[in-house]
Amino acid sequence: MTTALAAAAGRSAPGLAATAAAVLAGQLSVGWCNDAVDAERDRRVGRRDKPVARGEVSPRLVGTAAGLALLASVPLSLLSGWRAALVHLVAVLLAWAYDLGGKATVVSVVPYAVSFALLPAFVTLGLPGAPWPPWWVVAAGAALGAGAHFANVLPDLDDDVDTGVRGLPHRLGSRISSLAAVGLLAGASTILVVAPGRFGDPGRAVPPSGAAALVVAIAVVLGLGVGLGSRTGSRGLFRTALVLALLDVLLLLARGGALR
Repeated sequence: MTTALAAAAGRSAPGLAATAAAVLAGQLSVGWCNDAVDAERDRRVGRRDKPVARGEVSPRLVGTAAGLALLASVPLSLLSGWRAALVHLVAVLLAWAYDLGGKATVVSVVPYAVSFALLPAFVTLGLPGAPWPPWWVVAAGAALGAGAHFANVLPDLDDDVDTGVRGLPHRLGSRISSLAAVGLLAGASTILVVAPGRFGDPGRAVPPSGAAALVVAIAVVLGLGVGLGSRTGSRGLFRTALVLALLDVLLLLARGGALR
């Protein structure tokens, strides 16, 4: 997503390669760190989708790989300039802080919100002149990240509580967390539709009728999710959150030209 956003913003081919490599290294480090730290918890709850929990890979090996990927992300980020590198590394380190204990605190949503908000800045700060992205892109990124946090945690709430993880979604409960996920993702979608700027390349202003139709579509999806999610045991809100997350990503890419 970040590489596609960089392409929409006008990064050169070497810039796209640098963006892809830096983000890939950072995300590998975060994912591997998470699996190494959570190995015992994943075993206890029977996570068969985790090679570490199945004993196929040792936590030490995965932890070492995470550290090496984190180190690699530093020079790869610097290929986009020191300002972009600083922003990206702050985002990655916040994700590590989440993995290393932040997920079990009342501020568990903060790393997601701030890191997602910084990704557009990593893209634009790598452009000539190192411009900061428009405020609405940062706001939409923060809302998307916060919504992603609630949506990501929803399926594992009970398992997390059983293994001692009590982040903000766990304290609020599944119902409120589901509503927060959908509401935040819908908010990100709305920001990306109504914010100033243009769609596409070359950019064209979205007509009022088109903006209204998109907002209505978001509202309909949100309403269906709330209605379906009101049933006991329903995963309607979680699925709605995933649909809105996909819509947010597509809208963010469509607005990439406004970052120039």
